[in-house]
Amino acid sequence: MLEIEGLNQYYGGSHILRDVQLTIPDGQCTVLLGRNGVGKTTLLNCLMGVLPTRTGRVVLDGQDITALPPHRRAALGIGYVPQGREIFNRLTVEENLRMGLAPVAGSSAKGIPEELFAMFPVLKKMLHRRGGDLSGGQQQQLAIARALAAKPRLLILDEPTEGIQPSIIKEIREVIRALLAKGGIAVLLVEQYYDFAAALAGQYAVMSRGQIIKRGAGDRMEADGVRQLLTV
Repeated sequence: MLEIEGLNQYYGGSHILRDVQLTIPDGQCTVLLGRNGVGKTTLLNCLMGVLPTRTGRVVLDGQDITALPPHRRAALGIGYVPQGREIFNRLTVEENLRMGLAPVAGSSAKGIPEELFAMFPVLKKMLHRRGGDLSGGQQQQLAIARALAAKPRLLILDEPTEGIQPSIIKEIREVIRALLAKGGIAVLLVEQYYDFAAALAGQYAVMSRGQIIKRGAGDRMEADGVRQLLTV
């Protein structure tokens, strides 16, 4: 699905990403963990083309997308839910969802997929409310639904549990599980909440100081001491 090959990035003289190598396979959730400031969000911005890469490659299904702008990557099937959600506060829920259809060509872009309302029923009830009027958890649901509107093959989530109440965290977890069970999608989840990550991980990788320091199968996270790596 997605291959990250020797990715390096700098901010001024600071070496932020250090030869990052990671494979995101189809059909499972890859969890990327690490404390604040280790380069996780910078990596995601490079994957989406928001930041250029200094060296290295990003390859999607055999196609080198390293130089493509964000809208081209979205059109190829990458959906992104950034940290902080970044919904359009002054637009309605419906308008936000229609913005998610921007990468879709032709007649399929005309209507909001009904399955989004099955995943997040609250959005249908609040279809004509402004995004800024929603609670933090509802905004996160809207941000995920917006990313799913174009039916991506790869969904990238940057800390979706941040500032969210436990009941909605559980709903988001079940949506991700249902997406993976349905097939045809890969998930890259950046997360600090260990239990949420461990419940979804098909494989994991841990970042520290801009590089991957540990990786393995998701069901090995506890045995591999991943929880301790995040607290020391």
